[in-house]
Amino acid sequence: MKRPVFLDGFANGIPREQALIAYAEQAPILSSALTEKSGPPAWKTIPSWYVLGTQDKAIPPAVELFMAERIHAHITRVPTGHLPMVADPGAVTNVILQAAHTVG
Repeated sequence: MKRPVFLDGFANGIPREQALIAYAEQAPILSSALTEKSGPPAWKTIPSWYVLGTQDKAIPPAVELFMAERIHAHITRVPTGHLPMVADPGAVTNVILQAAHTVG
């Protein structure tokens, strides 16, 4: 991904220093990631949780909401971009803990 696209579209919402590090660490996508079949979707048989970055510029939030609702996920909206696990790790941790306590 070109630097401006990565920084403004993929890494929006995280500190610039972290975004620059993430940019430097990105690796080319493997073609198998786009062509390999993944098998039966787990969301059809187990509960799902979804952290939706409401300021995401990589995937429009409306598209993310459609996907999350389609899998009947427990949705948590976070005012971040595409990388909520970096921008707001506490919110993501809370979602993980909520899921663990619900199914564990």
